[in-house]
Amino acid sequence: MEISNIITTIASIIIFINLLLALGVLFFEKRDVGYTWAWLLVLFFIPIIGFFIYIFLGRSLKQNNFYGLTEEEKKLLKDEVHTQLAMIDKEKQNAASSPWLKQYEDLITMNLRSSHARLSEDNDIFIFHDGHQKFDALINDILAAKQEINVQYYIIQPDNLGKRVRDALVMKAKEGLKVRVLYDEVGSKKLPVGFFHELKRAGGEVRVFFPSFLKLINFRINNRNHRKLVIIDGKHSYIGGFNVGDEYLGEDKKFGYWRDTHFKIIGNAVNDIQVRFVMDWHQAGKDKTWNYKEFRFYLEKHHGTSPVQIISSGPNSKTEHLKNMYIKMIHSAEESVFIQTPYFIPDTSFMDACKMALLSGIDVRIMIPCKPDHPFVYWATWACAGDLLEYGAKILLYENGFLHAKTIVVDKKIASVGTMNIDSRSFRLNFEVNAVTYDEGVSQELYRIFEKDSKLSSELTPERYNNRSLLIKFKEGVSRLLSPIL
Repeated sequence: MEISNIITTIASIIIFINLLLALGVLFFEKRDVGYTWAWLLVLFFIPIIGFFIYIFLGRSLKQNNFYGLTEEEKKLLKDEVHTQLAMIDKEKQNAASSPWLKQYEDLITMNLRSSHARLSEDNDIFIFHDGHQKFDALINDILAAKQEINVQYYIIQPDNLGKRVRDALVMKAKEGLKVRVLYDEVGSKKLPVGFFHELKRAGGEVRVFFPSFLKLINFRINNRNHRKLVIIDGKHSYIGGFNVGDEYLGEDKKFGYWRDTHFKIIGNAVNDIQVRFVMDWHQAGKDKTWNYKEFRFYLEKHHGTSPVQIISSGPNSKTEHLKNMYIKMIHSAEESVFIQTPYFIPDTSFMDACKMALLSGIDVRIMIPCKPDHPFVYWATWACAGDLLEYGAKILLYENGFLHAKTIVVDKKIASVGTMNIDSRSFRLNFEVNAVTYDEGVSQELYRIFEKDSKLSSELTPERYNNRSLLIKFKEGVSRLLSPIL
């Protein structure tokens, strides 16, 4: 057989196998059409190898009872939802009911039905937008803890800040407190094997979310636990965008000042954050049964006045809870929508919500970083932001370092802070969690922080965007094509 015939035969076999693999992706993965097409392009341009890339980066997670809840536990969740719905309906009929409840009843109900996001009204919220501010408060709270400390971060770096947090946890474990640490394997890939040995010897427990096989192969590299939570004594909780590392204190020369947003919450919303931690903790362990009695919950009525819901989402969910919450918030706007996000690569439904708001005369402002931490993501962000300029959106480029905050403020009345970026990865691939508050005072404070950040930003005007170079246009085009899988 001639060499040309052999090459033709091999090529035909590769094409046939690749076609079968593509059909498998097409028919067995029931995903967003754009996401499916992106992977089909990968398979087309990188035959066979593309499929192995898909195995690591593209497979969907099983959605059937991912956390292994018993029928009794499922029933308790449903009963809690029905109880809350009845309570909301009753308060809505009350003439003295809070205006926010009547105005945002549909948003509250959607969050409750989709994500079992219980509404609590007795919370105090403290806002952190600086790394030193946040971690000084966190470490002080850890050192003042009396019974239990639960820590969950996407990234824990083995640097000065990472060691400070770890050493504080070791100290409390030696005092006899229950200390648990959960981190993501891929996000915290720089952690050495022995980083938490002393904590374990002191009685602390450490678990890894979706650990790698032999530290080399991770079949769930694309489904990461992006949540950042700390719960102390079941009374104080932290939730937001800061991870643990010196760069989040602004000590990385590449990024400079690190601008992020975090909540500290005291009140019954802490219980919902604790439940979120408990579920991830058990999923990351080998526990066959649940025992909530091992964890502390806030059983008293707090004196706070901030209404809060804790909404979580992930690849185990059939519905993109957090994305839908953002879209619902945008649709509820009567005056303004202010968004801060490090990545702005939304899908069509999110873009349409922004466009409809703009066409309705809503003041939509989106603040993104002026510098990239991931080049493809950055240029895809420019492309999407540029699309909204012609509709009248105000696009701001934060120039005082790196913007990592994930916030939305609507009409200065309601707001959300958490871990979700505005991209497909956060919408459907990562495990995320946000707190939404119906406290006008907290929302106005976040609005004032946005205004302060605006003075440290430049505006991406239509003229500036239209005058970008051919090279940038090319980068945007490639990044936009890959955006569903970035």
